[in-house]
Amino acid sequence: MKNSNSASMGSGIGKYLQKRNLKADLPASIVVFLVALPLCLGIALASGAPLFAGLLTGIVGGVVVASISGSQLSVSGPAAGLTTIVLASITSLGSYQAFLMAVVLAGVFQLILGLIKAGTIGNYFPSSVIEGMLAGIGILLIMKQLPHALGVDSDFFGDESFFQKDGENTFSALANAFQHFSVAAIAISALSILVLVFWPKFKKLAVVPAPLVVVALGILGAILFSGSSSALKDSQMVKIPEVNSAAEFFGLFTMPDFSTIFDSKVLMVALTIAVVASLETLLSLEAVDKIDPLKRVSPTNRELIAQGVGNITSGMLGGLPMTAVIVRSSANVNAGGRTKVSAISHGLLLLLSLLFIPSIINMIPLSCLAAILLVTGYKLARISLFKHMYHKGWDQFIPFVVTVVGVVGIDLLKGVGIGMAVSIFYLLRTNMRNPFFYRVQEEGNKKNIRIKLAEEVSFLNKASIQVLLSGIPSETNVIIDGANSRYIDPDVLEAIHNYKHNAYTKGIIVTLENIKKTYSVPKINTKIVEQN
Repeated sequence: MKNSNSASMGSGIGKYLQKRNLKADLPASIVVFLVALPLCLGIALASGAPLFAGLLTGIVGGVVVASISGSQLSVSGPAAGLTTIVLASITSLGSYQAFLMAVVLAGVFQLILGLIKAGTIGNYFPSSVIEGMLAGIGILLIMKQLPHALGVDSDFFGDESFFQKDGENTFSALANAFQHFSVAAIAISALSILVLVFWPKFKKLAVVPAPLVVVALGILGAILFSGSSSALKDSQMVKIPEVNSAAEFFGLFTMPDFSTIFDSKVLMVALTIAVVASLETLLSLEAVDKIDPLKRVSPTNRELIAQGVGNITSGMLGGLPMTAVIVRSSANVNAGGRTKVSAISHGLLLLLSLLFIPSIINMIPLSCLAAILLVTGYKLARISLFKHMYHKGWDQFIPFVVTVVGVVGIDLLKGVGIGMAVSIFYLLRTNMRNPFFYRVQEEGNKKNIRIKLAEEVSFLNKASIQVLLSGIPSETNVIIDGANSRYIDPDVLEAIHNYKHNAYTKGIIVTLENIKKTYSVPKINTKIVEQN
């Protein structure tokens, strides 16, 4: 038995380490690493936490969460959507150590959510909303990274909200960037975009990942412009903390304050983080599955458990709360990632860069990294997607557009919430308009109307059925047929029986066919099969 388990485990690992997968995953991990590095630092800065906390969270998200997760392409780390919560929580709790206790407890809450199968909520997000979220993120990437590509933006790299921490908003930051651009940054970002677009078209050159070429050219460009009037400033370069010894490295870790474990404020912060982080994770997971070329389905409950373990680990070491992040995940997909090896490797690269090559990493211009995200943003918000959603009909296109506008103009979670509300409106509207089918037959001076009810008639259909019945002319024979109906709501049954009772006053004869006195709610097979 033991040998068979070992063989099974070995075959599982071997599946991820196949040469074909590694050829795709390792280059993709470099892209994700380059995208994640400044995002981790920027989010830590905006959250009022040490820069090391952001990097640590990215490392844990890559190595720990990706190892446990059932998703092959999702990438976890500190999320811009949590910055406001984190900043306010550190202030309200009075110490960073108390906040770390809240992060640990948030992880425990997520473990519980995963164990009670709460992850299935992710299956109820409409396709139009998920597509809108992806397109909105793509537009946000383009709008937020243009200032970095032009060399002007005082706010942190990766802000995903319309209103920024530096007092600017998305549009004012763009306007400011066009007025105070940097020649060196524009040259580097323009060359980077050209390389990203055309390099993969040459098969012989494509052996070397285009983003790696972009970074090398970015460093070279920064060196060439140094000493000139167009030289890049420190604020236009990546900046990670430099560790000079093992003692200095281990001194960066911070333990949570366990004495606050039962503090009501800590528990409330933990619950808030758990709910928001879980929602953002499930949204990201659904979106990544949608753009996965192999169309794999990720187990949502297992993802919540993985996120819980990740947040417990991050909080115990001094890191920030994390989620599955759509920006990094979509960069992983667009870079050709195939398995979770890509996400795990990006976490290891973050660790190695911090330990061994911080001085080299700090030579990378933000403008060449912005170019990578600009190309990713274009792929997410391509014009063909808008055309495709338009051709699917207004009930799909309007929730899609509303979600895009909400994500771009407010933030990710609120934008998705608004899109969900509009999508539900169209769902209810469609449901109310299609509760029945009826046929009119002329026989002499009398009209015969047969109304065939739908398979399921809910209380939402009551109003439209009453409108139909009230409009039937006098001296008509009406047959209401429930042969196709598995379920008719009690309110609708009552309305039908009341109509039959009162219709004789108008000379209307009502006949009920195949309609039971009561209906039980249809049983649903709730057994959920998840990937191991």
